[in-house]
Amino acid sequence: MKKIYYIKDDSINTRLDRWFRRNISEVPQSLIEKNIRKKNIMVNGKKGKSSYKLKKNDQITVNIFNFTPNKITRLKEKYVPSKKELSSSFNIIIENNENFVVINKPAGISVQSGTKSRKNILDIMRKTKEFENAFPYAVHRLDKETTGVLIIAKNRRYAQLFTSLFRIRKIHKTYLGIVLGEIGKNRGTLVDELFHYEGEKKVKTHAITHFTVIDKNNKYSLLKLNPETGRKHQLRKQLLIHGYPILGDTKYRISKSYSIKKNQLMLHAYKINFSINDKKYNFLAETPNLFKKTLKEKYLKNF
Repeated sequence: MKKIYYIKDDSINTRLDRWFRRNISEVPQSLIEKNIRKKNIMVNGKKGKSSYKLKKNDQITVNIFNFTPNKITRLKEKYVPSKKELSSSFNIIIENNENFVVINKPAGISVQSGTKSRKNILDIMRKTKEFENAFPYAVHRLDKETTGVLIIAKNRRYAQLFTSLFRIRKIHKTYLGIVLGEIGKNRGTLVDELFHYEGEKKVKTHAITHFTVIDKNNKYSLLKLNPETGRKHQLRKQLLIHGYPILGDTKYRISKSYSIKKNQLMLHAYKINFSINDKKYNFLAETPNLFKKTLKEKYLKNF
């Protein structure tokens, strides 16, 4: 049995193998390569290459073949959101236009599916009316327990545009964080060398974050944080290095005694702003109720 697909604008310049995983099935690379060789996957009636960059109106022919992943590599199933999750998704939408959506991401949900969590924002948004004729592209990340502003592109062109804007630091983010301890300076800049591992290789990256103290007492501080660089877990790592871990952080912390409810990280992506074709965009995400409640409990002013 054959199926034929035609390439639309949002898939132009996408590699054939990536297009297949996104639109047909997230099978192992080896299985895609094997079926390209067998001509079960063809481009314009001819045998192609997995690295082939698709063009508009290319015809992709797929002979339906059996997916037989081994015990080590399994198919990654899409998360199927419940009716309740789909109906409540409307409440987190900040902006919806033909090219992108901006949401206020809740705590406890990943942006993309992973080995530890199948439930994710992209699979939920994929089933909403906002993405009825579009595909959700993640253009940046928020940690699972971080709340706040998240941009999701609706087409490949805007996904690439946002990726470029982030790379050249033309998208500016502001976070709010409740940290342990009273910070002496009212404003300043944190500059650190951070480390992470890629396999067995230790990688060093440079991290810069500007901060302003909104309120503080002798136990806690409420900070406005503006990261200049975009490293993984940057804010959480840097604040711990300087002795002011984020309240509720179960990974980057001084001791268990300073945590509040498990996984209730007091870090919120409050604002994001950027310009596209001389049009300025500025989006705010209201702080969640738990964040407001924690401010009150710690005798800090509500932002």
